[in-house]
Amino acid sequence: MHSEVVASRSADQKDSRESRNGGPQLDAVSLAIIEQLQEDGRRPYAAIGKAVGLSEAAVRQRVQKLLDQGVMQIVAVTDPLTVGFRRQAMVGVNVEGDVESVAEALAAMSECEYVVMTAGSFDLMVEVVCEDDDHLLEVINRRIRAVPGVRSTESFVYLKLKKQTYMWGTR
Repeated sequence: MHSEVVASRSADQKDSRESRNGGPQLDAVSLAIIEQLQEDGRRPYAAIGKAVGLSEAAVRQRVQKLLDQGVMQIVAVTDPLTVGFRRQAMVGVNVEGDVESVAEALAAMSECEYVVMTAGSFDLMVEVVCEDDDHLLEVINRRIRAVPGVRSTESFVYLKLKKQTYMWGTR
């Protein structure tokens, strides 16, 4: 996002998403910094500063604050296949009782990369990343299904990953 676009956003304008979720209020400059880092997580602070109209030091401080607040993370996203994880699946989980306690137990498993509570056919959707089919079977059959409160599971094995991005911006 260029500085003229940032300048056109009202810095005191509330973003309804922040006010609804109770998270920190983000001004237009912070949103623009996030967008810059989503485009390239290794972009130099000086380049970000030029794009958003701040000094390098000011960008560094803002980024650190966003990290400290848990607003964002800066991570390397890998292709699971190239690092030895040949089997991925989305697992729908139906729960009896407390959904949050089951979600916490699943989130603690290293193979469960994504755990979300949902409304609809499943109480939870869990993305599982495994080395192979035997590993996936062990995770689903002996670990996920063994969690107290798990009533049933349905697995959706990934055949081919067509798109995986984190570029939704800050809309």
